Amino acid sequence: MSLDFDRPRATDLASPDLWLKTLFASQAARDGKIVRRSLRDIRRYCGLDTFTAEIERRGYRAFENSGQVIIFCNRAPIRPMTCSPDRG
Repeated sequence: MSLDFDRPRATDLASPDLWLKTLFASQAARDGKIVRRSLRDIRRYCGLDTFTAEIERRGYRAFENSGQVIIFCNRAPIRPMTCSPDRG
């Protein structure tokens, strides 16, 4: 059985502050790696304004794609691996 320790528990979802604290207390976040969450969960448990304010306060970057948010829990440069034309 696989356990996902980076996911918030139901008891951790009581307040936006507690949800954010749980998110950034994950092993990946503490190690300066990346964390992924669904945009729907961020809006539901925290609110987008509160989330982006915390990302900016920490000096991190977050990117959204297809309903998923990737949070870079460090301040290292981000370099694209490929350059594909804008399909806008």
